[in-house]
Amino acid sequence: MIAFFLVLTVLLTVTFTFLNGFRDVSSAIAFAVRSRALTASVAVVLAAFFNLLGVVLAFPLALEIGTNWLRLPEGLNGLSLLVSGLAAGIIWNIFTWWKGIPSSSTHALLSGLFGAGAAAILKGGTEIPEASATLWNSVALPLLLSPALAFLLSYVLVWPTTWVARNQPPNVVNRRLRRAQAITAGAVAFGHGLQDGQRTFLVLLMAFFVAGYEDGQPLAFMMVTLVAAAMTAGTLFGGWRISYTLGHRMIRVDPLRGFVTQAVGFALQFAGAIALSWPISTTHTMAAGMWGAGTNQRFSQANRPLILKILGYWVITPVATAALGFVFQMALSALT
Repeated sequence: MIAFFLVLTVLLTVTFTFLNGFRDVSSAIAFAVRSRALTASVAVVLAAFFNLLGVVLAFPLALEIGTNWLRLPEGLNGLSLLVSGLAAGIIWNIFTWWKGIPSSSTHALLSGLFGAGAAAILKGGTEIPEASATLWNSVALPLLLSPALAFLLSYVLVWPTTWVARNQPPNVVNRRLRRAQAITAGAVAFGHGLQDGQRTFLVLLMAFFVAGYEDGQPLAFMMVTLVAAAMTAGTLFGGWRISYTLGHRMIRVDPLRGFVTQAVGFALQFAGAIALSWPISTTHTMAAGMWGAGTNQRFSQANRPLILKILGYWVITPVATAALGFVFQMALSALT
């Protein structure tokens, strides 16, 4: 039974990673495509390459964080928690993609795990150590701070960027900023791979650890290959529902504000991955950053009803996925 649940966990992790790339490629390239800095086909290939590079470099960071990131019970109990959390995240990702709403895959996964943990405790299982602290540090705090920082930084940085370009003809400014956007689009894709690759590797490391394989390093090649292949495939086949929401429906996009948003998004991703070990959401930072940069213009044309709808989904995501994880864990408790 442990072998079955371990294989199921790996399969669900690969599915979750594919959907992650499928959905989040939109956040990385939506503004570059909208401002005509890149064509859609070139943007997708660029994002796939830098996503792949970020995922490969994320594995050493995941090993450094290790299984202390979240300590799960050993055996079937721990594997069932991972299965429930992953299933909750997958269902929510598919639902929000269908609705065209940008939301965080990482927060969906973590909240699903905590919902599953609550169900396990209710059924008499072992409590996850330091669950409340991890919930606050890994879900609530980044969820609250990263969009606010992205909004404020993007809003403020529009002014110095505009000042630097003040004496140049608009066509020259736009041409140079489109080139800069092409670079920052790749940087955002790299940051996405670095961020979400860490979280995926941690799930796999925990799965093998609770199944009895205490040292995950001999499995490193398999993990890197699975995650990199799934993320890259998802990026290459990525849908455009969320991209259309970000690039066309939310706010007016131009090369200057697209560049500012992407630069701020990458900076926050890199700081979260390297310095803070925070799961910074690419979707959250890019959407909030464009809202901030786009608001700082004479005619912002912000679609406020849509923005409020997106914010509502961000608030609902932890609640909904925790509830899904709870339900799945209750159903699996009969088997474990």
